Parts: sequence; C-alpha cells; structure tokens
Amino acid sequence: MRTVIYGGKIATPQQVLDKATLILEDGKIAAIEQGDRLPQDGETGIDAAGYWVTPGLIDIHMHGALGYDFMDASPEAVRTIAAHCARHGVTSYLGTTVSSSLESIQAAIDNLASNLVTENGARALGMHIEGPYLDVKYRGAQPERFLRDPDQEEYESWFESGIVRLVTVAPELSGAIEMIDRGRKKGVEFAVGHSAASYQQVITAADHGLRHATHTFNGMPGLHHRVPGPVGAVLSDGRIFAQLIADGAHLHSAVVRLAVATKGIHRSVLITDAVRAAGLPDGEFDLAGDKIIVQGGVSRTLASGLAGGTATLEACLRNAMQFAGLTFPEALTMATATPAASLGLDGIKGVLAPGADADVILLDQDLRVRKTILAGQLIFEG
Repeated sequence: MRTVIYGGKIATPQQVLDKATLILEDGKIAAIEQGDRLPQDGETGIDAAGYWVTPGLIDIHMHGALGYDFMDASPEAVRTIAAHCARHGVTSYLGTTVSSSLESIQAAIDNLASNLVTENGARALGMHIEGPYLDVKYRGAQPERFLRDPDQEEYESWFESGIVRLVTVAPELSGAIEMIDRGRKKGVEFAVGHSAASYQQVITAADHGLRHATHTFNGMPGLHHRVPGPVGAVLSDGRIFAQLIADGAHLHSAVVRLAVATKGIHRSVLITDAVRAAGLPDGEFDLAGDKIIVQGGVSRTLASGLAGGTATLEACLRNAMQFAGLTFPEALTMATATPAASLGLDGIKGVLAPGADADVILLDQDLRVRKTILAGQLIFEG
C-alpha cells in the first residue's frame, strides 16, 4: 500500500521541509517529494496541514506503563505497554528489566521475544537488561537482594537469545570487562550505570566497547573537579552516548543544559525510565517486589529515593527544548536519530529518508502526538 502524507512541515530531523510530501510504501519511506501533492488513484492520503511530520520516537530505557511491567513476563503486559508507547509517539523501544533472579529475567526475555510486534502498539527493538550486575552503593530502586557479579553462564544465555540489545553494568565489578568483550562480539551494547566506577574504569570499559551511560548523573557519584568519576568520563569521552531523563525530577534543567552543551545532540539520548505507574494517577505501586509511591507524578521508594519515571518521551522532548534552549528539530534528534545511531540503526530508524522504516508521527503545534504510523500502518489517532 502506498500512503501520501501531504500539507505538513517535515522534520527529518536533520532538515525542516516546509513544503514537501512524504511517500510511504511497503513499510518503508519511498520518497520525499518537493511541494505538496494530493494522493492519486490507489494511494491513501493523510492530510498533515498544521502538523509536524517527524520520525517516530525511540525509547531505549522503559520498564512499563499503565500498571504493567516487562518483568510481568506476560503478553498482556507487552501489549498494554506497547499501546501506551504508540499513543505518545514512540514507535520503537527497548523493554527494560530490573535486577531479579536468573529465572525471572529469562522469562521476561522469552516473553518479549514472542511479542516483539503487537496490534496497535510500538515495535520492540529488543531488551535492555538493567541489573543485576550493579554496584550496591548506587543501586537506587534496584533490589539489593538480587545484585551480583557478572556470571558468564547467565549472561551468555542473554546474548544467545538474539534480542538483548543493551546491558547496563557497573564496570568496576569482577568479570565486567570480560562480559563486555564477549557481548560486543555478539553485537550487544553496554552502558555504565548504577556504578561507583572511577573515571579510569569507565574509560577502560569504553576502550573495550562500552558506548552508553544509563540515566546519566543518576545512579552514580556526582561530578567533582578532582575526582571526575563516571560522570566526568561520560561527559568527556566522545564515544559514549549519555542517556538523559528530562522529566524535571531526575535532572535539574541546568544539568540537562550542561549535558547537552557538553555531549551535543548526537551523543545525548532522551529516555523515560518509565515504570508501571506511568500513565496512571498518583498512588502506590510495585517495582521489583518493593513498594514505590508516586506523588505529583514523581515515583519514589519508601526511603524517598527516585524510582524510575512516569513521564512520556514526548513530554521529555518538550522539556529538553525548554531546559537546554533547543529548537524542536534539535531536541527531536535526541529522541529519534541519536538513539537509533546508539543501537547501530543509523538510516533505518529515527530518520525520514528514502529506504528508512516508515515509522512516522504527526504532532500538533503544541508538540503533542496526534497520529502514529508504524511500518506504514496507522496505529494511533487522537
């Protein structure tokens, strides 16, 4: 089927095209034609007048939404979370785990592998394993009882699954560098996170192929001018993508501005770290078997530490514009092209260009999602 999206303002996001028509065919972007044109016989038309037309958003760190978590390991959980993603413009995501038993993590992997595509939902690009190979001192809301050093037999089963795309690890742990070496040979990406590593330990991990920082600044020591630590390594090493939660709770607006000014939009990745409370009113929820409390949209443990997020990626995008003084295309890059590049999907996801996947969203002038298209098919309209 051939779909023509006309009348809107296209952000590729590298370019802004005021008068152009986007052509979708067979799940791909077939062409971008100069000027507006109406659909012809046999074509489906979408009138985008008054809307931005952009690539679908990509969230590489989210745990759940609407009362469900990927650790529930049920098809219903994936369907519900994926539909929530689509309603907010996310067309691709990494389902993210928390520290748990070997059996529970494997069940979550197996379940997502069987439900990568759901009706009217975003598409799973794979799994992000966050824990259990984390430092207890910076565990945050991760349950201490499950934290452990890397176990080759365990993590090799993740690598062999074929859907584990990203693993968060504290690189100072015994066996962490060996795991990174083994995983990179299988195409798995690694992130420093929940870590007390020194500056040099992070640089060494990057030398072995680590390319991400999980929710930068959170779950790690703060930046010090004599002891730069993980934050100093992440900000100064151009090889590392810095994941940022721009929800107004995890990071002060000035810190978002500092991070983006240091890393640039091509090494800054917007994430939500959304938990099962996302999309629901304030209340009490479960996270990895522990109680969390959401007040004013901020999720916290009983000890008052932050416990994931509840914001949507479209909201984080708007916040990033405000916090860091970015244009819409600049902020959009951090939620589309940059996360795609961080997973080796340059030119396939996160861009509007011939040959790329036909994952497209339409946003109104307030930058709120009104239509979501996945592989050329309309999956949300609001």
